[in-house]
Amino acid sequence: MSGHSKWHNIQKTKGAADAKRSQIFTKIAREMIVAVKTGGSGDPANNSRLATVIAKAKAANMPNDNIKRTIDKALGSGNTDSFENVVYEGYGPNGVAIIVEALTDNRQRTAPEVRHLMDKYGKGMGATGCVSWSFDRKGVIVIEAEDLDEDTVMMDALEAGADDMQADDEVFQVYTDPDAFAAVTEALEAKGYTFLEAGVQMVPQTYVKLTDEGDIKNMEKLIDLLEENDDVQNVYHNWDQD
Repeated sequence: MSGHSKWHNIQKTKGAADAKRSQIFTKIAREMIVAVKTGGSGDPANNSRLATVIAKAKAANMPNDNIKRTIDKALGSGNTDSFENVVYEGYGPNGVAIIVEALTDNRQRTAPEVRHLMDKYGKGMGATGCVSWSFDRKGVIVIEAEDLDEDTVMMDALEAGADDMQADDEVFQVYTDPDAFAAVTEALEAKGYTFLEAGVQMVPQTYVKLTDEGDIKNMEKLIDLLEENDDVQNVYHNWDQD
């Protein structure tokens, strides 16, 4: 899923998720399997990485039965799935910073595919660390404003352990330390909140506007094609679409 702090972009992502729900669930399931294997436990209380993925799954409306089956599969002795985390960094049109997080069982397949898309629609792939310095890793929880009182949501979020909250268009965006993300989502759920989106994301420190129609079309194409890649888990960028 594409992560950023602008609701205009999040809304676009949500629409894409609705249209590609099966693919989204498959990617979350892969992330969950890796979390169970690396964390050594199928209990989110004892596996913070798994707790984070489960919160993300719930926000994406992944059924509880799917979550349980995925965890059971990961714990099964017959499961031989082997994925590794890979991060690619590069530039889109006009120097837009892009971070691609992937889970792959074959680097030799994934890297050329990501490189090809960045070369074709952007300015190409860069070295590790070339753009990640301009992002902060944060837990991000998006709550639909509806009839909610901003001060009440702010108080509840801070009491739950959040660092900050931002009112943006028709949503509230709650920010947390990555290590506190699972606990904050659990506390807010206990207070009756539901989430439009929840996950640990790379949040841009600054944004880049695109004014050229060709650049805008190429950026949209680049994001869409990266997200369609089965190995790509998340695409982060600092394109300001407002």
